[in-house]
Amino acid sequence: MGVSEAKALALAWGLPFVGVNHLEGHLFAALLDHPGVEWPVTVLLVSGGHTLLVSMEGPGRYRLLGQTLDDAAGEAFDKVARFLGLGYPGGPAIERAAASGDTGAFAFPRAMMGDGLDFSFSGLKTAVVHAVRRRPEATDEDVAASFQQAVVDVLVAKTAAAAQSTGATGMCLAGGVSANGALRAAFAESGRELGLPTYLPSRAMCTDNAAMIAAAGWWQLEHLGPTALDAGADPNLRLPLLG
Repeated sequence: MGVSEAKALALAWGLPFVGVNHLEGHLFAALLDHPGVEWPVTVLLVSGGHTLLVSMEGPGRYRLLGQTLDDAAGEAFDKVARFLGLGYPGGPAIERAAASGDTGAFAFPRAMMGDGLDFSFSGLKTAVVHAVRRRPEATDEDVAASFQQAVVDVLVAKTAAAAQSTGATGMCLAGGVSANGALRAAFAESGRELGLPTYLPSRAMCTDNAAMIAAAGWWQLEHLGPTALDAGADPNLRLPLLG
């Protein structure tokens, strides 16, 4: 319906129709707050449906470095929050509970920590369920804090490894989960330890928004031209990657 409406408006107003990849929009989000980025940067794109490490060599120039093999990080937040009865969306609910919890209360696994640049969060979710059943007296706050720390540790360590291995000039966060305060703090600290600038989108730019789509669309129109009006919606559209 959205694509049909956009086409109708383009025809009625005599404007070009531009189809934008949603994930590419997230990659542009931080650029709205940090227009002076020097390339290449390593981008950690974390959302409810995606967890990707991308080498962004410039607008429209992307190399996939790693991705989740099962659950996305945001999906794991949602599932653990639902299990604990904390509500939806899970990211903000987990973060609120974790604020008064002990990150060391549970020794949750850091899956694939030293094994390449791919991610896996399904086992962590299962570990949370088993731990709570073994210790029913544990508080939601301690479970949330320990779980959140496990996710953050893996995300930040893998991003740092990717940045070092590719010779990146900086590290960038993108996607809805990038609004998480613990992740933002750990990400910035990792950048300081590596001597690399970190580009954090403002929280308004983290979640899905029109500005990031407009930024990606503007770049596409300027460099690739408009999209054909017979193009349809593609829910499985992937990032345009370099060979």
